[in-house]
Amino acid sequence: MGGRREPKGARRATVGDRRPPKKIAENKDAMQTNIETKAEGSAQGKRRKLSAEKKFQIFIEAERGDAPVGELLRREGIYASDLARIRAQVKDGALDRLRAKPGKRPAVVAEQEYLQIKRELEEKERALAELSVELAIQRKKTNGGSWER
Repeated sequence: MGGRREPKGARRATVGDRRPPKKIAENKDAMQTNIETKAEGSAQGKRRKLSAEKKFQIFIEAERGDAPVGELLRREGIYASDLARIRAQVKDGALDRLRAKPGKRPAVVAEQEYLQIKRELEEKERALAELSVELAIQRKKTNGGSWER
């Protein structure tokens, strides 16, 4: 029993104190299936998009307070920061709706439909320009260049 004492709660790393490494599975197939199972079971690395309805449902459940928020977060697989972001989005959406002026909301047109209508308008403007040139030529022929009748 030498005079050296180990400090309480700590172990000194010495050559004689090394432990053998844990046994590694010799079968590579067993290791591979174990890794695949872990990857399938974990949600880490997989990003999922929540619909607006699902976000609102989570918001309502969190605000209701029937169950602890931590339980809700675990069940839905989201973080507290995600819930904070959802709360901010709900607040912004509500404020936008409350700021809106009463009355009929402007109709929203699909982008494809908008582009089609825009093309038609450009074609009609081109045709109108051509017809106005023709009309000017016809007037010059009949009235001797005068625009007045």
